[in-house]
Amino acid sequence: MALSLTACGGNVGGSSSEGEFPNGPVTFNVGAAPGGSTDLIARALADGMADELGVAVPAVNKPGANGGLVTKEVAEMTPDGQNLVMLNASLFTITPLAVSEDEAMSIDDVDVLAGLSQDDYVMIASKKSGIKSFEDVAKSEKKLSFGTTGVGTGSQLAQEVILAQADAEGTTVPFDSGSPALTAVMGDQVQISTVRLGEAKPQIDAGTVVPLVVFSTERNDFLPDVPTATELGYDVPVSQFRAVGVPKGLDDSVKEKLTSAIEAATQADAYKEFNKNNLLTPHEISGEEVVSEWTELAAKYKKLTEDEGISLVSGQ
Repeated sequence: MALSLTACGGNVGGSSSEGEFPNGPVTFNVGAAPGGSTDLIARALADGMADELGVAVPAVNKPGANGGLVTKEVAEMTPDGQNLVMLNASLFTITPLAVSEDEAMSIDDVDVLAGLSQDDYVMIASKKSGIKSFEDVAKSEKKLSFGTTGVGTGSQLAQEVILAQADAEGTTVPFDSGSPALTAVMGDQVQISTVRLGEAKPQIDAGTVVPLVVFSTERNDFLPDVPTATELGYDVPVSQFRAVGVPKGLDDSVKEKLTSAIEAATQADAYKEFNKNNLLTPHEISGEEVVSEWTELAAKYKKLTEDEGISLVSGQ
């Protein structure tokens, strides 16, 4: 699947006079490398926001620590509206389960302007394994190997919890992103991997890998014939959600301008088409709803790992 996107920029207007907002370009800080889902979402949104705000909204990539490095950086900036940050739910809901308390970030460290979209995970099997359903995984007498997209990710959490609930045993192999985890299952170096749907869908369509289960609470519109973990009787609701954040203490009038620009951008036909092309489910909710939802997810994920005796640090 092509994940093409034109360079960010939009209609660039002149800087406003000092004291007004926006006063020059509004930087969209992205804690991921160029080309991935997080980056592409930020750039698609930035284009629409630039049209609305009348200034450039450049996306600046500062990858590291699942977005933690740049989120901490933005949280300490002056709350003037000139810096935004793309937030991944996993940074606040899953990463704290895999790092020390000092390293963990809280959603309360930033102000959240709006939620954007939902990116679902799918468990896939290699063709050579002969596995055609998750029931085959649960009942397998062979010691299977399971690839994840890394420690402290939604991929790892979803897979470890469903395997624990199904009493399925095997060896977990963490990769550093979705691409190598997908490549490994295609070549049967691991029999199973859990990756984001947008990464797996081209290979599913080509028949190279077999989709077994999705981890959204409801069936994904792009894989309507694949059951959810919930349908199969497993309590594993794990998706990647994204939102826009700013430093705490932003003036209400500036916050309103930014929120209005986000809303206008997400309602544009180009952005809706972007979501469809990249298999993203719109999840456009208020900042307050984001905080409530992500706080509940963090508590649920913590309880799930404690109940099942799972360590995301060691991948047990």
